[in-house]
Amino acid sequence: MAQTSTKPRLTTSAMIASIADEGQETRSAPFGHALVELARQRQDIVGMTADLAKYTDLHIFAQAYPDRFFQMGMAEQLLMGAAGGMAKEGFVPFVTTYAVFATRRAYDFIHQVIAEEHLNVKIAAALPGLTTGYGPSHQATEDVAIMRGIPGMTIIDPCDALDIEQAVPAIAAHNGPVYMRLLRGKVPVVLDKYDYQFEIGKARLLEEGQDVLLIASGIMTMRALAVAEQLRRDNISVAVLHSPTIKPLDETTILAQAAKPGRLVMTVENHTAVGGLSEAVATLLLRNGVHVDFDAITLPDAFLDAGALPTLHDRYGISTAAMIARIKARLG
Repeated sequence: MAQTSTKPRLTTSAMIASIADEGQETRSAPFGHALVELARQRQDIVGMTADLAKYTDLHIFAQAYPDRFFQMGMAEQLLMGAAGGMAKEGFVPFVTTYAVFATRRAYDFIHQVIAEEHLNVKIAAALPGLTTGYGPSHQATEDVAIMRGIPGMTIIDPCDALDIEQAVPAIAAHNGPVYMRLLRGKVPVVLDKYDYQFEIGKARLLEEGQDVLLIASGIMTMRALAVAEQLRRDNISVAVLHSPTIKPLDETTILAQAAKPGRLVMTVENHTAVGGLSEAVATLLLRNGVHVDFDAITLPDAFLDAGALPTLHDRYGISTAAMIARIKARLG
């Protein structure tokens, strides 16, 4: 008699997609709570969104500071234009929407209204890369490439709840526009064991290793740490360099780590192969004459499928298991 499978049925869970593994420590709405804490200390902090407060954790701020919260409706271009106006009046707006809407729909307003005048607008964009199962309309797999082309735009890709909590006051103190990829809901905590401190423009070596160097950002740093732990059992030593700032890169640290001899250097990102962390690192190495055995784990330059995230992450090579298989094959 056939046994009934006890495996849960996978769903897209797109709008509230979680990247936390079963049993993993998480913190709820780290961005929203960090922004509330910052607003207690700074009267110039305001929150703005395009009808997505609940799905970007900005509702936490709205509840705490309703007089400093601005709901602009489903009008992302208006949202960015108004944020620029607020910044001109001396406020520091934290603007939230989905990454696809911020980068694709409102690009010209970010470029002309905010970036050209180097205004203090902080854009926190949810569902970056492949963190939703709703297909190309909601998968911002090219958001970093789009924003990297804007002069003066700082780009942050935090790994976990701790990274987000520390990044919020740091980007508020930074002079100029910031684009931050936002993890929302129940966000894993992994960096606490490394005595970690976020700093704009700085990469941090989390694990030492002799065989492979993984240069990662965002949720892929979390995966890289899991990969390093599992590969140790096979006597493969993996270093993990977390680069939460994609622009400007920590060129000094990346060059120093990549120049160490005898290692496979591999970038790992939740983004298309075009225009993201991998191309930035490869260009940096070539420009400085650092010749290494180099590879990149990225999403493909394609419109991706809809479906359950675990299935999609396996299909497109960014799951822990897929990464391990790729590294082993690359090492031969």
